[in-house]
Amino acid sequence: MPIKGQSEQTVRLPWAHLRIPPFPQIAIRLLQLTDNEDVSMSRVSALISSEPAFSTEVLTIANSALYGVRSPVTSVLQAVAVLGTKRLRGLCLTVGVRAYLGESLNNESLRAMWRHSLACALIAQELARAGSMPKDEAYTAGILHDIGRVALAVISPKEYASLLETHIGSASSILQAERDLFGFDHCETGQYLIRDWKLPSTFGSIVSDHHSVRQRGDAWHMPDLINVSCRMADSIGFAVFQGCELTPYEDLLEELPDRERKTFCTDVEVLAFEVSSKINGVECL
Repeated sequence: MPIKGQSEQTVRLPWAHLRIPPFPQIAIRLLQLTDNEDVSMSRVSALISSEPAFSTEVLTIANSALYGVRSPVTSVLQAVAVLGTKRLRGLCLTVGVRAYLGESLNNESLRAMWRHSLACALIAQELARAGSMPKDEAYTAGILHDIGRVALAVISPKEYASLLETHIGSASSILQAERDLFGFDHCETGQYLIRDWKLPSTFGSIVSDHHSVRQRGDAWHMPDLINVSCRMADSIGFAVFQGCELTPYEDLLEELPDRERKTFCTDVEVLAFEVSSKINGVECL
């Protein structure tokens, strides 16, 4: 479903030969607006409702298994009231990414990329819940962590899909393959977009550090949580590319701080089932 503002202009990157179609502007404005703790529900509702196609998608996903609301949400204002502004920003970003990918989701390899982002976000939400970090912020960060990869797929869907289908190696090894293909990788592209959209600088660390090597005992902040969530998504069956070398789930659990390790799901099959059920609920919409 086309979203207003999605094809009205192009964003110019520092590299002269690259032009990225713009991300749905309403989702970006919402991320900027809800960064303010004092923003009113009516203002958030008015922004989402200003674009009928976008608001319809928001209500559809709000009523999906992804959010599991107890009774049907029938208006945007009700969605804001039931979910809260912080949770709603993650929902709107999910809508924005899906709309941005558009017909590319018909490609199996690019759909796997989308499913990876959802899986990362859902795992991040639960990891945050197991510790002391804000779960809604973690979900939003999880959806956003691969936004540079999404942009590369939108620029050259066939070429990027081919790369995903043929590449073999660690998750981070694809960065060099992207540089060979585009001249830069998805982490660099994501950093540029975060700056261009004037989003909080913490998101910059998330898009740049989710392939960094971690050890147990390293600092534990949101970028670190997303780093582990990204690799957990790979390990439970939601890798971006089929040839991805996986870190065993048990090893990833060992990287968690004590509190998270004691309370987070230790059964990989249970986690995979829960994440898959929610993702399938969204894909069926």
